[in-house]
Amino acid sequence: MRRSSPSTDADAADAEDGERGSAALEFILVGMLLLVPLVYLVVTLGLIQGQALGADAGARHIARAISTATDESDARDRIHDVLASVVDEYGMDAATVDLDLRCHPTGAVCPEPGATLVVTLRTRIPLPLVPPVFGLDGLASIPVEATSAQKVSRFWGVE
Repeated sequence: MRRSSPSTDADAADAEDGERGSAALEFILVGMLLLVPLVYLVVTLGLIQGQALGADAGARHIARAISTATDESDARDRIHDVLASVVDEYGMDAATVDLDLRCHPTGAVCPEPGATLVVTLRTRIPLPLVPPVFGLDGLASIPVEATSAQKVSRFWGVE
């Protein structure tokens, strides 16, 4: 009878078991494949939410600033101040921010006493890690828009 050696028996068992020893590597690989897109999604959604909150705050505060201004020059100064502070506070790209002012009833001079002022603020959020080559940063961006309405006082502009 031949005596068995524990070291040669273990080598034979390892050679037959092809799965042995690669679980840690598979765990790391699958973890990276699942974790990287998840982190990218979380970062992107955070950026979108931050910019959406900024657009909403900008539209709301600009509408309120215009409706409480004393005259057109005061309203214009307030628009610039509020927009600059919102762009700075929420980290928006000032080149992508677009502001639209409309008054209802349609055809009214904006702002006008007694009219309803509708302020729309639009911006685009570039996706993270998209390089600015071949216009990819413009294509890979998400538009965000916020609208706010404010009633202008009947005594607006009257001294």
